[in-house]
Amino acid sequence: MATLADLSLILNLRCRRRIKGRRPPPLILLTDEARLPDPLAIAGKLPAGSLVILRHYDAAHRETLGIKLAKLCRAKRLTLLVAGDPVLAQKLKVGLHLPEYWLRKPLPAIRLIGKRQLLTAACHNRTAMIRARTAGAKALLLSPVLPTQSHPGAKGLGILGFRRLVRRCSLPVYALGGVNAQTIGLLTGSGAAGAAGIGGFL
Repeated sequence: MATLADLSLILNLRCRRRIKGRRPPPLILLTDEARLPDPLAIAGKLPAGSLVILRHYDAAHRETLGIKLAKLCRAKRLTLLVAGDPVLAQKLKVGLHLPEYWLRKPLPAIRLIGKRQLLTAACHNRTAMIRARTAGAKALLLSPVLPTQSHPGAKGLGILGFRRLVRRCSLPVYALGGVNAQTIGLLTGSGAAGAAGIGGFL
């Protein structure tokens, strides 16, 4: 049976968008303090080339977890980003992921970590996607595509809405929200660079 990683790689191979001339990561794992309190075990099973975004925003041990994840990612040839904390990102010598509300800040976010590190952003609509590109983001996580446990009751973009937004964007775009091994097939032909998520890995 094909896994989420297998199916996400198929989407990725069909995606024409690049990051600095290179193929974007095929799969993104987001950590979550409530749903995924210890992400190390799952991160350790990701295929090489995948990306991990450390959220755990309110965790007292966030920096310690970040140090452990950074070590694991180096050993497993994964890319690590820190969400919403350029100071920790610089300390760990990794890239930065911007929550959507950060995109309202006027300062180009790429200055927070330097041009050598990867910068991604969370987006929920076309306006946020434009702001993310202006800020210097090199890839976007667009959500929620489908109903998701993280935001129960929230109205999703739907597959057609996701496709329309991806087609109007020159950056690699990842589908986030309700994407798992059973639903990822709906994204075929959408232009998605791959899947991002939490629940799809559990």
